[in-house]
Amino acid sequence: MAPELEAVIGLEIHVQLSTRTKMFCGCELSFGDEPNVHTCPVCLAHPGVLPVPNEEAIRYALKIAAALECEVAASSIFHRKNYFYPDNPKAYQISQYDQPLAVDGRLGGIRIHRAHLEEDAAKTIHLGESGRIHGSGASLVDFNRGGTPLVEIVTEPDLRGAAEAGAWARLLRTTVRQLGVSDVNMEEGSLRIDANVSVRPAGSEALGTKTELKNMNSFRFLERGIEAELARQRELIGAGGKVEQETLHFHPEDSSLHPLRSKEEAHDYRYFPEPDLVPLAPTEAMLREARESLPELPEARMRRYEGELGLSAENAAQLAGDPDEAAYFEAVCAAADDVEAQTIANWVTGELAAALRQADGGSAAESEVTPEALAALVAMVGEKRVSHGSGKQVLAALVAEGGDPAAIVEREGLAQISDSGELESIVAAAVDSNPEAAEQVRSGNQKAIGAIVGAVMKQTKGRADGGEVNRLIKEMLGL
Repeated sequence: MAPELEAVIGLEIHVQLSTRTKMFCGCELSFGDEPNVHTCPVCLAHPGVLPVPNEEAIRYALKIAAALECEVAASSIFHRKNYFYPDNPKAYQISQYDQPLAVDGRLGGIRIHRAHLEEDAAKTIHLGESGRIHGSGASLVDFNRGGTPLVEIVTEPDLRGAAEAGAWARLLRTTVRQLGVSDVNMEEGSLRIDANVSVRPAGSEALGTKTELKNMNSFRFLERGIEAELARQRELIGAGGKVEQETLHFHPEDSSLHPLRSKEEAHDYRYFPEPDLVPLAPTEAMLREARESLPELPEARMRRYEGELGLSAENAAQLAGDPDEAAYFEAVCAAADDVEAQTIANWVTGELAAALRQADGGSAAESEVTPEALAALVAMVGEKRVSHGSGKQVLAALVAEGGDPAAIVEREGLAQISDSGELESIVAAAVDSNPEAAEQVRSGNQKAIGAIVGAVMKQTKGRADGGEVNRLIKEMLGL
């Protein structure tokens, strides 16, 4: 019997830094401008020009290194990574090789191998048949992007599945976004992720032959691409074949994979130190500034939500992963004195999120529902002044128009039935009018109680407490 093959995945992430200018010249950064309007002799590699490092980009990179708990090198150097391609007018990229800025970090239990500075390539646009010039295929190059500051983050091969890789990449994006050093917009290319994928017999420590996946410009495509490549490698090995080291292009339209080129090794790029740049030697003041400027990061917030507020792991991760939603949640908690944080989390991630989706109303922070209003509504439901069903009706009104939940309850007549005698008579009538369901409940079919509860809720227009209705039904049925 063939051994089970486990996935071994490492990610390479390119983060475009949101500096004002490019990495080695004074050209303005932009997205969506006319092609080739933000260029100069330096980023176009005219003869005799010299690069000058962007200090802001270095400080941003140090913040990323601090957030990833990396060890920052006392001295790191830039290298020339040599390759010939139209998007690279120098015929080399200024990057870092064997002396990177930062190494040995960690995020979310995944080890970071290195994080280093480099410059981005220009944007190549490949024209289709309609773009043929003089009978031959053509490509256009927009040099606006060329020279944009990048931090490349390389993980160790610690990820064991597509879903885990996607979840970790989302955590990284949220972490970097909170640092304020990049908008990490995948659609615009300011966050780009490649995956190194291999398989090996479960329990083995040896690494299999890896392939590199390109063209995964969303987390969903990242997960789909990895799943497709894992399936391909397992099928290939199962049939007695061998995985070849190569770079693959993932086509999300049909989940197909096509080889681009053999996977390059370091020697293919003929790295050598960049002679026009001095080593980077961050001062202690720069390192201290990077550490002290860090906000509470998603991973730390997640631990606090679980440990101090008692949230479930799922709710903690969901809220910590969105800074705006986390701030909204905490504002509701601050406005609600005697309501458990888990109850508030349930409303923010559950009922409010559903109401906003229904109304196409955007995020909680941007909605008409103020934290104080949601806190008041949750308290009213908890105190049984309003049923949960009526609370959802009030919430829908708050999403639509904002305002005071107490005023909406009074205006719409949604206050919970407080007269126990009135509720008992309504429940008794519902039991009498649903004899078949009542008999099924007596026979042990608890699901049948839903028909009776529904009749009560219809009669009371949702103003009855569901728990009390269930209790009364069972009492009347002798259960």
